[in-house]
Amino acid sequence: MEKVFGIPEGMNDKKTAFCPGCTHMTAYRLIVECLNELGERDNAILCRPIGCSLNADGSFDIHTIQSMHGRASAVATGVSRMNPTKTVMSYQGDGDAISIGVAETLYAANRGEKMTAIVINNQIYGMTGGQMSPTTLIGQRSTTGVRRADDTGYPLRFAEWLGQLEAPGYVARAALYTPKDIMQAKKFLLKALRCQKELGRYSYIEFLSFCPTNWGVQPKDCLKYCQENVLPVFPVGEFKSCF
Repeated sequence: MEKVFGIPEGMNDKKTAFCPGCTHMTAYRLIVECLNELGERDNAILCRPIGCSLNADGSFDIHTIQSMHGRASAVATGVSRMNPTKTVMSYQGDGDAISIGVAETLYAANRGEKMTAIVINNQIYGMTGGQMSPTTLIGQRSTTGVRRADDTGYPLRFAEWLGQLEAPGYVARAALYTPKDIMQAKKFLLKALRCQKELGRYSYIEFLSFCPTNWGVQPKDCLKYCQENVLPVFPVGEFKSCF
């Protein structure tokens, strides 16, 4: 019988510490698959901060550099400038990239650094305990309160914001929800990496992800929850494309 699905080259079946229903490993798989298809896995450097992303350690074969919380884009900037022929990526959560590290993320984009920023948007702080993040939805509960527009402001649509800047070459948002969504996410990620590698420009791609534990939603109910609550606020699509 022909095998049509398996672990891509550069990944293994090591058990991770991610919560049930988390889609971080879906994002990592897409990164490995895209780098393989572009022939860039051995030439890639992934910059990651402190956060849930570290639960994947040992499960994939990509050169990585550890940064402090919120500083992955700053570290990726230095790595890219010192290694201009490398495919350099940052991998961050929404709280990390759009709150703690918002200055680093925004100005790397505004300078047009030769890198690809990959941001996992699950509308909450994951590893640190479910606190409110810049993307937390109106009325959504967190361990630090309930988001109200008149108190904590609205969810920040960062991809739309970066799409208005002159320097970035590619800006998009995709969902890691259904198989169809994941296929679109891979298509967008390939474009983002090509924009960096072929044109030497900055790319930003945001992945909408599940976080059942901190949402207080059962994994089996996450798809319905996101279709009803997340997608109306964070629509998927390309906000700027150099292709």
